[in-house]
Amino acid sequence: MKSSFLLPLDATHFEKLPHYQNYGTVIEAILKKLDIHSPGDWKLIQVDEFSSYTETMLPELIHHKRLPYESLGHLYPTLPSEKIQQDTSTNRFALQTTETIDNQLLFFPEHQIAVANISYYVATGSTWSEHTVFAPSADRVKRFIEQLNDLQRQAMKTNITYLVDTEEGIEKKTYGLGTQIERNDVLLDEQLKNELFRSIDEFFSNGGAFFKEYSLPYKRGILLYGSPGNGKTTLVRSITGTTDAPVIYWQITEFTGSHSVQEVFSTVERLAPAILVIEDIDSMPEHMRSTFLNILDGVHVRDGLFIIGTTNYPERIDPALINRAGRFDSTYEITSPTEQVRKQYIEKLDKKKILKQPEIVEIAKQTKGLSISQLNELYMSIALTYHYDHVIVYEERIQQLQKQHRQATRHDWDKGSEIGF
Repeated sequence: MKSSFLLPLDATHFEKLPHYQNYGTVIEAILKKLDIHSPGDWKLIQVDEFSSYTETMLPELIHHKRLPYESLGHLYPTLPSEKIQQDTSTNRFALQTTETIDNQLLFFPEHQIAVANISYYVATGSTWSEHTVFAPSADRVKRFIEQLNDLQRQAMKTNITYLVDTEEGIEKKTYGLGTQIERNDVLLDEQLKNELFRSIDEFFSNGGAFFKEYSLPYKRGILLYGSPGNGKTTLVRSITGTTDAPVIYWQITEFTGSHSVQEVFSTVERLAPAILVIEDIDSMPEHMRSTFLNILDGVHVRDGLFIIGTTNYPERIDPALINRAGRFDSTYEITSPTEQVRKQYIEKLDKKKILKQPEIVEIAKQTKGLSISQLNELYMSIALTYHYDHVIVYEERIQQLQKQHRQATRHDWDKGSEIGF
């Protein structure tokens, strides 16, 4: 049944309500175009927070041809129809030319839905834009959004998404998965490693059947802490790269505020079951910590969210974050590698087999306290010396790295410290 309106779109009302014309003229043109293209009872449908879909999700799905659509024309000839942007699908810097959807009337034939980001002009010369949805019924829009969420969830399994808090709001960056880090590549205490991977695998197995069977809350949080360079990032990448779930990394900055915190959790909520990684969680601004805790406890954290937090400075973490269900249920210390792990790691690095077994054993003994990243640095030094001088030298470099480690631990750098090969 066609709706009746007290003030229909017509020129006589534009004369009586001159400011209404700025809005009504655009809407009238769109409704006429839609009725010609696909006759029906077209109307405006309100969708809360729809801009979060049109600003990021729709352009990505359209660009990757995951969502069939038709362009029924650009709205204004004075607004851009194309744009140049960085191509983030590769690790190399590259520019690409793409069509902008901001100035178009987009029609999605499978759903009989139309979307437009409309710019409105007022007498003062200022403008504002509004994401508007057109459809014969709200039910169609509901089904459309459900499919958007499903398509986005599937797409995000093949890439990594970063949400970065900036002065202008949340900036979204999407990257390819890059080099896969397998679980066998993670060198940790086996008991700790098994516990971590078992926890994550069970969470995403059969839609969380384990949690339902035992009447457990279907949400988890773990906190990884330890000195820099000991493999927290590698561990997280191995988890996220080998788990069948969307992964979002949230980069906290000095610009993190209540709006960005809510936006991050609102985004992840639509994709659940999913993983939210919060690296360097200790960098959360002091004034935002209570807000963050309230959101963790509140309705924003829905079923199916697995949160992984990391920090190099556990002493800076608010105690209220730890050991409370729904926040961070378990904490795991990622310690400096043991002698056995150091031996395994040097063997793994030495693909060219330039080291004899006794040398590997001796290096493992001498490198107590060094991190995984420092072992990388040590092997680089050994390999460069071998490449140019055909000799294996490591004792002096180990001493330099251990001195750097002690200075970093005490924050006691002196001007004479040696850095380099």
